[in-house]
Amino acid sequence: MEKVLLSWSSGKDSALALYEILRSQDYQVAALLTTVTEEYDRVSMHGVRRVLLEQQAKALGLPLHQVILTPDAANEEYELRMREALLHYQAEGVSAVVFGDIFLADLRRYREENLARMGMKAVFPLWQRDTVALIQRWLALGFRAVTTCVDTAALGREFVGREIDQPFLASLPATVDPCGENGEFHSFVYDGPVFASRIRFEGGETVLRDNRFYYRDLIPVNSG
Repeated sequence: MEKVLLSWSSGKDSALALYEILRSQDYQVAALLTTVTEEYDRVSMHGVRRVLLEQQAKALGLPLHQVILTPDAANEEYELRMREALLHYQAEGVSAVVFGDIFLADLRRYREENLARMGMKAVFPLWQRDTVALIQRWLALGFRAVTTCVDTAALGREFVGREIDQPFLASLPATVDPCGENGEFHSFVYDGPVFASRIRFEGGETVLRDNRFYYRDLIPVNSG
């Protein structure tokens, strides 16, 4: 089996990518790889608290490697920190990184070129799958998630903090990809076939950042 890292955003696409590669039985996941913004102590872009990220990893039964970034980190910082992490795992026999990207060709090229410089490769188990069929498969498999961030250039405040379900999908404007592949929304997966247990949380405050992005805070709930 090929040893890989899985790029884990805490959201639905990375969860489905994990499901698919585990199902294939061709890969051994050495760790989840997640970028965390240091000052906020949250998953970059998704805005999910670090403690919930760590609960996800525990429920998945996988090691978690956090790549720590400063707020508004430039590409140079991101690439340096990521390279440090990748070199560590490359020395342990990891040869590839798995991503949940679906159709953004420029992003795929960027990932592939960065990894190629290190003699590693990228794996895209969801690549060019129809996003309508993909989200329906995701729901049918029993995954559960809520939106944690929406881009107001595409969606209103009322879409943040919502369960991703059939009513949610039906209410999306026709211009919005049902998987949010263009960055229209980001999510937090709290249950599904790859989880040993459900992540417990409750909704918190909604805030506007950069005069554009609405974030919904998710507060951990002690299940004990």
